[in-house]
Amino acid sequence: MIKDLTKGEPLKLILLFSIPLLIGNIFQQLYNIADLVIVGRLLGVEAFAAVGAVAPLFFLITFIIVGLTNGFAVITGQRFGAKDIDGVKNSVVISTILSILATIFFTVFCSLLMHPVLHLLNVPQNIYNNAFWYIEVIILGLIATSLYNLLASIIRALGDSKTPLYFLILASIANIILALYFIQILKWGVAGSAFAVVLSQGISVLLCLIYVKKKFPILHLKKQDWLIKYNEEFLKSVIEHLRVGVPMSIQFSIIGLSVIVIQSVCNSFGSNIIAALTAALRIEQIATLPMISFGVALATFVAQNFGARKFRRIRTGVVKISILNIILSILMALVMRFWGTEIIKEFIGSATIEIIDIAHQYLLISTFFYIFLSQIFVYRNALQGMGEVVFPLCASIAELLMRTFAAVYWAIKFGYVGIFYAGPIAWVSACLVLSIGYFRSIKPIIRKVRLQQDHNHHNHLHSNE
Repeated sequence: MIKDLTKGEPLKLILLFSIPLLIGNIFQQLYNIADLVIVGRLLGVEAFAAVGAVAPLFFLITFIIVGLTNGFAVITGQRFGAKDIDGVKNSVVISTILSILATIFFTVFCSLLMHPVLHLLNVPQNIYNNAFWYIEVIILGLIATSLYNLLASIIRALGDSKTPLYFLILASIANIILALYFIQILKWGVAGSAFAVVLSQGISVLLCLIYVKKKFPILHLKKQDWLIKYNEEFLKSVIEHLRVGVPMSIQFSIIGLSVIVIQSVCNSFGSNIIAALTAALRIEQIATLPMISFGVALATFVAQNFGARKFRRIRTGVVKISILNIILSILMALVMRFWGTEIIKEFIGSATIEIIDIAHQYLLISTFFYIFLSQIFVYRNALQGMGEVVFPLCASIAELLMRTFAAVYWAIKFGYVGIFYAGPIAWVSACLVLSIGYFRSIKPIIRKVRLQQDHNHHNHLHSNE
């Protein structure tokens, strides 16, 4: 159902919009968590480490696609907020074409360079074969991931956060069933888990397409909508989408690259450290899902209100979500510190005491910095909703530099513990850049609104005289 976020109480709208996103994000995580739990329990620690060793590469490739599709959807959301229906349809067509072309390029490019990349990642020889086949299958099925993220982003941009959730739940259940079937019955090993991910994403795509055709008249595209006229208006629209999509994709890819740097250093410490960090990071992703969901909901809220030129509502929404995320970050930190060990034990059934202790050690360090992470989700999404790309990109570069410094220099000086500080110092630096960027971006806009209102009020008084 299409939802107009330019009317009503901002906090209530964002919270209601974010609840399906939160549930959806939980099921989205089930894709990876189900893989890891099933692989770890059925195939052992080495297979678990193989999936973890290439997980950052999987995230990097996915981040690039997600960045593009989310960036394109910002334009869709702004046009919807401005009540430009033809513009919405034009945005969907251009977004689809650009997304498919980008996916084909990345699939071919990544497949050709996979072996050199895995060697650069320092993937240990005892898990290399499993790691290769897992990531190769994921890449060959990248088109399913791309189309789902595009469709989900467009649907959310129109104010519907529930529909993608329903399909994610079904796809997540399918992923678990398929993974068990491919691994336990067909004996396909780690590659079977990757096949399950791709096929379940494909199910999500089909369900989205069927639903859009039946329930979203605004997205019913006719043949003439797809007839591309290579004129100035078409090029202007393409550039508008790329202006937001490409920097967001670069921003996401920089974040992914920084994680790859950490994983490369982590891989040099052996399978136990890989397994411990993989488990800790997955648990941390679950803990931060509420904050992420509020941020994504805020991006849609900001995009629609930016298109409707309701800038005061943007500021109100940002302030309230910022406070809410700070409270959540403190609660999640307490949960991780007091119950982290028990969660890790459930996560990897065959884990040794050493692996559990190492994973919990990471959580004890990172939880001190959750407040900074919570504000990243607020300000980054607010800036992206306004179509601002410079500061999010600068923040991502800051993250890359800080993560690389900690992962390389501190790992040499303090061992694997040095890696655990890479994320926290990256969060602090990115938070500072994004908060400065938001306030620098919103203040001139609010000032212009006030001046315009004063001008209109002055003219009104003169007309009454």
